[in-house]
Amino acid sequence: MPVIIAPSMISADWWNVAPQVEDLESAGCAWLHFDAMDAHFVPNFTLGPMFLKAVRPHTKLHFDAHLMMSNAGDYVDEFLDAGANSISIHVEANAHLHRVLDAIKSGGAMAGVVINPATPTNVLDAILPDVDFVLVMSVNPGFGGQKFLPLCIPKIADLKRQRDELGLNFLIQVDGGVSLQTAPQVVSAGADCLVIGSALFRKDISLTQSVYEVRDSYNEPRASATGSI
Repeated sequence: MPVIIAPSMISADWWNVAPQVEDLESAGCAWLHFDAMDAHFVPNFTLGPMFLKAVRPHTKLHFDAHLMMSNAGDYVDEFLDAGANSISIHVEANAHLHRVLDAIKSGGAMAGVVINPATPTNVLDAILPDVDFVLVMSVNPGFGGQKFLPLCIPKIADLKRQRDELGLNFLIQVDGGVSLQTAPQVVSAGADCLVIGSALFRKDISLTQSVYEVRDSYNEPRASATGSI
């Protein structure tokens, strides 16, 4: 399966979201990533369900909602109603993971769990069979444009190993500091989905060319790289 490029909409030009979404779709991106932050679990406040709801009528792309929230379970229904196709929640902020993941799946969306840079993969041992994807944070969540933390590479490789050994089929997603330099590293380690923000939404080249350059960095043919599932 081609690697999924999921542009992070927190880095988009919000005044020109519609044409940017069209460009991303033309470049073969099948997912859009939306960061929802509550200014409590993380020190920032962004992109609630109303933003997804405003964009949803204008594209059929997969909407991936990352809930960086202390009480994510209270907002699952709102993000589902807004058109989210997948929702991920943090293991560090949700004491009842199974309950929230089940609510996400019951709403017809893919359910994911997120681990911060300092969180080891073994905290997921009991939940891996129940998730559709695992999001490995390669920066501390809260702000875009941060420096990639290499300590995430062994965690990606470990999750891939566990997936193979256990016969599971969850996707491995990586978010934070993914760029032309780091994308080949995370793909080589086993990443299936790259969330890319500031390294993709650049001012010096078009979005289409930016997507193509990322794919070229890990040698994926452009014609086959739709990233659909």
